[in-house]
Amino acid sequence: MAFSKGRLLLAVAAGAFIAATTLPSLAAVTVPAGNRNVEQPAIPGASKRRTQALKSTFEQKYEKIRDLIATDKRLKSKIRKTASMFGIDPIHIVGALVGEHTYNVDAYDHLQTYYVKAMSYAGERFRFDYKGEAVSDFVDRPEFDACKSLSNSRDTWSCRQDVWDSTFRGKTVGGKSYPNNRFNAVFFEPFYAGQTFGLGQLSPLTALTNQDLAVQVAGIKRISADNASGVYEAIMDPDSTLAYMAASIRADIDDYRTIAGFDISKNPGITATLYNIGGAKARAQALARKNGGKGGSRMPEENYYGWLVNEKEAELRSIIGSN
Repeated sequence: MAFSKGRLLLAVAAGAFIAATTLPSLAAVTVPAGNRNVEQPAIPGASKRRTQALKSTFEQKYEKIRDLIATDKRLKSKIRKTASMFGIDPIHIVGALVGEHTYNVDAYDHLQTYYVKAMSYAGERFRFDYKGEAVSDFVDRPEFDACKSLSNSRDTWSCRQDVWDSTFRGKTVGGKSYPNNRFNAVFFEPFYAGQTFGLGQLSPLTALTNQDLAVQVAGIKRISADNASGVYEAIMDPDSTLAYMAASIRADIDDYRTIAGFDISKNPGITATLYNIGGAKARAQALARKNGGKGGSRMPEENYYGWLVNEKEAELRSIIGSN
C-alpha cells in the first residue's frame, strides 16, 4: 500500500525517534534481570481489600490477565506492534498490564469489551476542574510561568505537578485552600478517587503527560485537558492506551539512562514499578543524588508490583516473546 505524504513523514519521524533513543549509552550501568529483593515487598492494604471485595485472589487475577494476553491473538499482535514502534521489548507492556490487573482491577474477559467501554464516554459532558476552576485556567496562573517555555507534554505536565506540590498542595493561595493531595487526584478525577481506566489502567494525567511521544510515534489523535470526555475515550480505547503505555515506559527508560546512568530496559520489574508509582524523572534524579552522580552501587529496586513481574518473567515471555 502506498503511503500518503503525511503518513510517510510520520513514519520517517518515528524512525528517527527510535534511532535516537535506542542507541546504547556507554555510561549506563545495566540493571540485570530479576529481583533485588529476595521476598516480595509488602502489598498495600487497599489492594488486598479490593481483591477480597471481589471474592478473588491475586493469583486468580494474575491468571485472568495472563490468559487474556495468551489467548487473544489480536491483543498479542497489538502489543508486539506497539512495542516495536517505540523500540521497547514487549515484555515491558505485558508487565505493566499484569501488574495493574493483578493488584488493581480485574481484567475483562475479552478485548472487545474495552472498545465498547471506550464508546460509552463519547459525548459525555464533564470536565477536569477543582471547585469550578478548570485545570487549563489553573495552570495559566503566574505561578506556572516557568512551565510555559517547555517544549513537550512530559516536561510541561511534570513541571506543573512540581509547582502544585511546592506552591499549592495543602496550602491557601489567594484566599483559596487546596487539598493536601496529588495534582491528579484533585483535578483529574471527576467521578471518584483513585480513578484509572482501560486496558492499561491509565489516569488522564498520565495520558496527557505522555501524549506528545505517543502522537509522534504512533500517530494517534491528540487529546486536550479541555475535553475530558475525549481524554477518557482515548484511554479506554485499547489502541491508543497501548501507545500511551509504550510512550510512558519508553520515556521512563530514557530518563533512567540519561539522568541516573542506569539501563533498566532488561528488567521489566523495574519498568513495571515505575509504571505503577509514576514520577520516573524525579525518582531518577533522587537515585543519582544518592549515588553521587550517574551509575553507582545503589541500583533501582522493584516494588511489590514489579517483583511479581520479574518472578513471572519466564512465563510471560513464553506467551509474548521478546524483541
